[in-house]
Amino acid sequence: MCDDHAHSAAEAAWSAPRAAEGPAVDPVTLPEVDEVRVTTMVDNTFDALLASTEGVTRASMGAGRTGARQFAGGEALAGLRAEHGFSALVTVQSGNASTTLLFDTGASPDGLAVNAERLGIDVGGLQGVVLSHGHFDHAGGFDGLARLRGRSHLPLTVHPAVWTRRRLELPAGQSLEMPTLSRGALEREGFEVIERRRPSLLTGGILITGEVDRVTEFEHGMPQAHQAWDGNGWRHDPAVIDDQALVINVRSRGLVIITGCGHAGVVNIIRHAMRLTGVSKLLALIGGFHLSGPAFEPVIGPTVAALTELAPELIVPGHCTGWRAQHTLATALPEAWVQTSVGTTYTLSAPPGDPWSRPSSPGSTVQQ
Repeated sequence: MCDDHAHSAAEAAWSAPRAAEGPAVDPVTLPEVDEVRVTTMVDNTFDALLASTEGVTRASMGAGRTGARQFAGGEALAGLRAEHGFSALVTVQSGNASTTLLFDTGASPDGLAVNAERLGIDVGGLQGVVLSHGHFDHAGGFDGLARLRGRSHLPLTVHPAVWTRRRLELPAGQSLEMPTLSRGALEREGFEVIERRRPSLLTGGILITGEVDRVTEFEHGMPQAHQAWDGNGWRHDPAVIDDQALVINVRSRGLVIITGCGHAGVVNIIRHAMRLTGVSKLLALIGGFHLSGPAFEPVIGPTVAALTELAPELIVPGHCTGWRAQHTLATALPEAWVQTSVGTTYTLSAPPGDPWSRPSSPGSTVQQ
């Protein structure tokens, strides 16, 4: 574990996922919202030629102007930064009230900040940050975020096992230890760290799933090469127990679920969200599905079959989903599948209706 937080991370990292039989023991009444906007701030792909469609707004071709002396005008259109990482800006609207959170921060210290500046997004309006899990490609952008915001005591919600030391055991006896988050360093940068392993309902009606129940027969987690330090030695870490997702309930349309890597399994995550909330309709699934590489490609078939049965209106697989899964999903769900690209905003709105049906209070606050 990281030296400044060993006391709680070791216990949390090796906790088995809870069994999921019968009704949820900790159900959440998730209020309905009028609109959700999800902007991809960091992802593995940027395509400046993609066209906007209804509900899908692509970044402007003019985004990312930068100095370049070899051009007559002295500048180039550099576009947006793509990297092996993920970050999403999530804004929820209910009546006249809105809440904006950042979900993950990408891989590099400056990728998130560069894209925010090039898109003209003012991160000063953020009301919180949530980490999907502790892997470096989701937690690398805090330096740039702090540079843009200063020391502003921004709430940062994480699972207690987010500080776990992890490594990949490579062929020929080699290993690659991943960068490990430091709670002390984050607090010195002005972030207010909040640890929660159970579901959390945030301002505006945004649910953090907490630990996800593992119930499918085909989502087995990470292979043997993924290891964690338990305080005495390295051991296989299949569960990545800190993996969690965001869930929002759009009025009359269903759940919007945003995943980081989906280490718990995207079908597990969806079933967990539905069980917690009692909402059985999946409107949209956005984020990383972790179906790339030999260890996960056998899971593509049953995952796609389950998602096809759920019939989401929008599905945006990104980051670690992998090209084989992308092609399979695009074929199985051609009307729902949308190609991911940094800078894209997905807007999911409730249908026009009686304003008196809207909740007067969008939810309770747990991190003010």
